[in-house]
Amino acid sequence: MAMGFRVGVPGMRVRVSTRGVRASVGPRAARVHFGSGRTRVSTGFGPFYASQSVGGRSRGRRSTSTRRTHRPGASPAQLARAARAAERAAQQAERDAAIASLNQLHASSTTVHLDDWPPAVRPEIPLPPPLNIHAVQAQMTAELLRGVGRFARSQRAAAREQAAAAASAYCVEETERTSLIYQSLVASAGDWWDALCRNEETTVIEAVNTAFADNPAAGCAVGVDGATLSIVMRLQDIESLPDKMPSTTAAGNPTLKALTKRDRTAWWQHILAANLAATCREAFAVAPAIMTANVVVITRFPDRRLGVVAYGSWDRRIVESTPWRTADDAFRIFDIGVDVQSSIRLTVSGNVSSTLKPLNTNGIPGLTELIAGADDEGLGGADASGLAGLDIAVSEAANPETPFGEDLPDPYLLTPCTDWLAARSGAAPAPSPAPDGDNPPAEPECVTMTAGQSSVLPDSAVESLDTYFEFAGADADLSLLLVDRTGQVRGDADFVFYNQPATPDGAVRINGKYATATGMGESGTIHLAAVPAAVARVLVVATMDTEAGHGFGALTDHGAGIVSFGIRWTFRPVLEPVIRAAILFEIYRHTPGGGREQWKVRAIGQGWSDGLAGLARDHGVDVDD
Repeated sequence: MAMGFRVGVPGMRVRVSTRGVRASVGPRAARVHFGSGRTRVSTGFGPFYASQSVGGRSRGRRSTSTRRTHRPGASPAQLARAARAAERAAQQAERDAAIASLNQLHASSTTVHLDDWPPAVRPEIPLPPPLNIHAVQAQMTAELLRGVGRFARSQRAAAREQAAAAASAYCVEETERTSLIYQSLVASAGDWWDALCRNEETTVIEAVNTAFADNPAAGCAVGVDGATLSIVMRLQDIESLPDKMPSTTAAGNPTLKALTKRDRTAWWQHILAANLAATCREAFAVAPAIMTANVVVITRFPDRRLGVVAYGSWDRRIVESTPWRTADDAFRIFDIGVDVQSSIRLTVSGNVSSTLKPLNTNGIPGLTELIAGADDEGLGGADASGLAGLDIAVSEAANPETPFGEDLPDPYLLTPCTDWLAARSGAAPAPSPAPDGDNPPAEPECVTMTAGQSSVLPDSAVESLDTYFEFAGADADLSLLLVDRTGQVRGDADFVFYNQPATPDGAVRINGKYATATGMGESGTIHLAAVPAAVARVLVVATMDTEAGHGFGALTDHGAGIVSFGIRWTFRPVLEPVIRAAILFEIYRHTPGGGREQWKVRAIGQGWSDGLAGLARDHGVDVDD
């Protein structure tokens, strides 16, 4: 066992042991180590550092020799056999992956009718969250102590008394205000439910189209007549199916074979039946007073024509009483409907015909006009009444942001204490300082956020998005983490902090610290357009000086913000004094209803008592203590 002891030398750390003498000179941020046969340089701060050898030979490590080592090598025949075996293994692995993928595709495309759609119920409006008077009083105290000297005892005591009274009045007023909002939401929910139950056309269509927005086959409700709902469904083209399918050899081994035209037609027919049954079941679940669904299915035929491939009328009671247990149960939908027609034909021998032709819809009122307005390319320009643009129309018209959708602002969003105090003093609330003092935004629109609140970022935010953390009383730092959908970094390069101020591609960077009127701040820039697709979220993190042992309790003031083209989102997290690292915001990808991807920002305020090291470890960063 190596035994040693430390010797104190001014400006130098010396370690003497049975292995030799080693010493290091310099601060933690730039330290030189020498002795024991090697010299290296380390850089870092707190729990993070990097080191590099600059000379010498590391004891216990095998050195690299320039001399040739003569070992008996493999013969050319052995190398050729190994190469062929490796090629066969690679081909087998590729084939197995393709077989698994095709099996999954076939299973998922033919079982959509087996999903569970619970019946719609009257919306239940949640009660307003109770107010925490202690948290409110802490915020009031922080606001009223702003600018008061630490040794102005009488002023600080008066401010605390004023904060206690203000917190009590604030809680009473906000409770009354949110109670009125709750009553209004209950009334609105009741009106919406009543309209849905009496089959008010606009309400039914919006509800059904919202439910259809994430369907694999785009569906769109186009009209309500009494208790009858008219639906148009856009099925995938038959030519979009793969050209191969899983099979087995004569020896029973898995393989891939070419998909014949007849096999492709049979698979496509199964997809048609499954999606038709799923559309009827979901429509009846969403619209409780609809008793009949008239459905027309359109697709693009191999000759590129757009036409009707199936239509019919289905009764709620029959659909709901039909057992849907297996994939083959999907074909029941053709037997339980009224006036059902399908392009699928059987040959004289009883096999499915490989020829697919559009149905004649001249005798069906309304369908002729619907087809006539269809765009053959199925691209933009078609409205909701046109079949070709159905999948586009659905994503635009079926807006998931209903009065009770998750994407709407929190109806119980509390009035910021700053604004509440300013309203009673007659002064306007002071806007937060800009992160870049050289180029402050001209009177930006300010959105004050609370923990858990989210907001959609404007499209212009992908060009440039700035974030900042401003503080007073102690030193703090801004960090940024890029994480995937599992909440983990892809590698250490996704961790942007004081020792690594930018990602290798420059998409995310820290700009450095700047002075404010009351303390300091640090800003960062995020180019969302350059953020890799594998990154689902960018976490904005504030950390305290780890070596000083400070927590957020050492700050006399702090606040964070997101700025983009004249809009500012601000957040003042309430954190325990022992917290040393906290996620301020998360900027994340969001795709509403399967439509166009957008970026959103959410205020978090989650803290770690073990500082940046603990936060980084929890997100997959390899931290060397």
